[in-house]
Amino acid sequence: MRVLVTGSRGQVGSAVVAALADHAEVVAVGHATLDLTNANAVRACVRETKPALIVNAAAYTAVDKAEQDAATAEAVNAIAPGILAEEAQRLGAALIHYSTDYVFDGTKSSPYREDDPTNPLGVYGRTKLAGEQAIVASGCVHVILRTSWVYGPTGGNFLLTMLKLAATRPELRVVDDQIGAPTSSLLLARVTREIIERMRSEPGTLTARMGVFHTTARGSVSWCGFARRIFKRWSELSPEPFTAPKVIPIPASEYPTPARRPANSRLAGDKLAAAYGVRLESWEDGLEEVLRTLASR
Repeated sequence: MRVLVTGSRGQVGSAVVAALADHAEVVAVGHATLDLTNANAVRACVRETKPALIVNAAAYTAVDKAEQDAATAEAVNAIAPGILAEEAQRLGAALIHYSTDYVFDGTKSSPYREDDPTNPLGVYGRTKLAGEQAIVASGCVHVILRTSWVYGPTGGNFLLTMLKLAATRPELRVVDDQIGAPTSSLLLARVTREIIERMRSEPGTLTARMGVFHTTARGSVSWCGFARRIFKRWSELSPEPFTAPKVIPIPASEYPTPARRPANSRLAGDKLAAAYGVRLESWEDGLEEVLRTLASR
């Protein structure tokens, strides 16, 4: 099976490419080789590749910057996914696409389900929701995986930022009133591979079970709690001497940002488990895997 992976140099895309290396003929394209703001280039890429499946791991994820750069965010997060979906439909290919908890406003007191009303708070969330809608409107066979708080052993993410700051600061103030499930890029890659394996072993699987699925690690924690867990385990796993900084909990109001964040980013994942039999690990287990990966380097 030929699989086109966009955003292949990002933290999710690179993990997907690695996970599929022995399972498919992977055509990996990153920002340097495919400009997602160029609609003609996106169409040409799909038509030249002729994949059986497109995995769109590309996204404009600079949440705060998007508030001042809405045109680029829309091009990458909304228009490009729609074009990929249209081309997939034309080819008879399928599309797996990653979306976000930011399509919700975070005011619900319990985990969000796939059919809960959306209400994004900013440009990033609005453009990601528009991308979802464009994919559905195309009529292509699709699986949209909404996730949250993505991190991994590579890329720009909360975990790596915390470890970098810990090297120079004895004390860190971290938001404690936003709750979510830190989800590793490695978990997302495994879920993607499992869905593809079901697609290959059971023809028609994606057609019968397509739609939007929440895909996050099990459990939840605040950013402050996540930071404390990172430092606790890294102090035990780091191959070099490491002194954990003191982590001080603060409300989001003390850390203002251009874009508003959902206070509740928890997503219920039982629909994915029911449809594909995918096991979603706990966020603690996911963190352990990523930190051990970093330590092994």
